[in-house]
Amino acid sequence: MPQDPTPETEPQERKPRVPLAVEEVFAAACMAALAVITFANVILRYLTDESIAWTEEISIAIMVVMTLAAAGAAFARERHIRIDYFLERGSPRRQRLFGLVGAAATVLLFAVMAVLGTRMAWDEFRFGETSPGIGVPKWWYSVWLPILSVGIALRAGGVFLRKWRNR
Repeated sequence: MPQDPTPETEPQERKPRVPLAVEEVFAAACMAALAVITFANVILRYLTDESIAWTEEISIAIMVVMTLAAAGAAFARERHIRIDYFLERGSPRRQRLFGLVGAAATVLLFAVMAVLGTRMAWDEFRFGETSPGIGVPKWWYSVWLPILSVGIALRAGGVFLRKWRNR
């Protein structure tokens, strides 16, 4: 019967310095807002056979923000989607190397998304683009992409540093 790992036999994993509650509270607030908006739309549609026009547009924006906020916490905990088949088969050195490569690739991807998202939000601001449903400035929605991409890149960078230091 295998024994449970004890603190003496397994090295302690370093925890993130910035509490994960930052992303968790933000994602939970997005989820609550999404539930309230959707519930209000369903009730109104049931009672009046009319839909609130802005709910779909706002709901999509909130879902994107919620997903990115939760992704930051997932990366910090290393609970993100990955191919464990390759990660778990091999020596601890190989597992560490794959973890480092994955974290570095994540930092690179979300850094690029932050740069491109900033350019997109800036263009929407500069040209005065408005949303098709309710006519608010589109950058109100797209400004969250670079902000949260930087957050995810920082979380993935933290994972990289913790793996690099944990030999």
